[in-house]
Amino acid sequence: MERRRILVVAAALVAALGAVLVLLYVHGADSRAQAQFATRQVLTATQAIAQGESFDDAVKAGKIDTRSVVTADVVPGALGQEGVSSLTGTSALAPIYPGQQILAAEFGDKAGAATTTSLPIPAKHVAISVTLTDPARVAGYVEPGSRVAVFLNGSDAGGAAFTRLLLPDVTVLGVGSTPAAGTTTSTGSSTDSATGGSAAPTETLPNTLITLAVTQKQAQKVLFAQQNGALSFALLGSKSGVKAGPRTDLGNLFE
Repeated sequence: MERRRILVVAAALVAALGAVLVLLYVHGADSRAQAQFATRQVLTATQAIAQGESFDDAVKAGKIDTRSVVTADVVPGALGQEGVSSLTGTSALAPIYPGQQILAAEFGDKAGAATTTSLPIPAKHVAISVTLTDPARVAGYVEPGSRVAVFLNGSDAGGAAFTRLLLPDVTVLGVGSTPAAGTTTSTGSSTDSATGGSAAPTETLPNTLITLAVTQKQAQKVLFAQQNGALSFALLGSKSGVKAGPRTDLGNLFE
C-alpha cells in the first residue's frame, strides 16, 4: 500500500513537472515569435532627396516619413521620430534614394553650409571607388546604403583561375555612372570593311563607379585586387551570413 502511494505521488510530480515545462516552452515560443516580427518606427525617404536639399524642405515636401521596419532589418544608426529635432536645419550631404532609412551622418550641420565631404564616411574608414560592369554590381540593384560582399576573380602564380571571397561585408556610399567602358562581349561575326575579313562585333557593357566605406587594410586589399583581377559584388540581406572560405577553382568546382 505504501509503495502504491509513493508511485502515485511520483506520477503526480512528473505530470506537474511536464505541465510546467510545456508552459515554459509555449511562453518561450511566443516570445521568439514576437521578437521575430517586432518592428520599429524609422524615418525613411519616400522620394528622392537631392544633395544639398534641406531636411526641413524634404519633410515639408513629404519626402521623409516614419515607416514600420522589422527590427532585424533596421540599419545601425537609423533614426526614429525623435531624430527629427536633431536634423532640423541640416542638409543632405549626398543623394538619398526612396526606401533609404535616414541616418544622422547623411545630413550636414547647417543647410547649405560648405562641407569637407559629401559622403557619410564612418569613423576610422575611408572612401574608395571601384569600376564595375552591371553584372558585377548585381544588375544595378546595388545602391547607396547597400551592404555587399566583395569577390575576386583572379589567377594564381601558376596561372590557374580562381574565385574567392575578398571582403564579407562592406557598405556602399555612392553609385555614379561613368562613360568609360572597358569590357566588351562578342555578339556574332560580321565583315571588316578595312581588311575584307570577318570580324566579331562587340557589345559594350557600361561601367559604373561604386564608392565603398572601408578600413585602410580593406582599401589596400580592394585596390590591389582591382589591379590584378576582376571584382564582383554580392548584395547582402539581413541574414546572408557570408563567411570566408577556400577559393573555388577548376580542381574543386564540382565538389
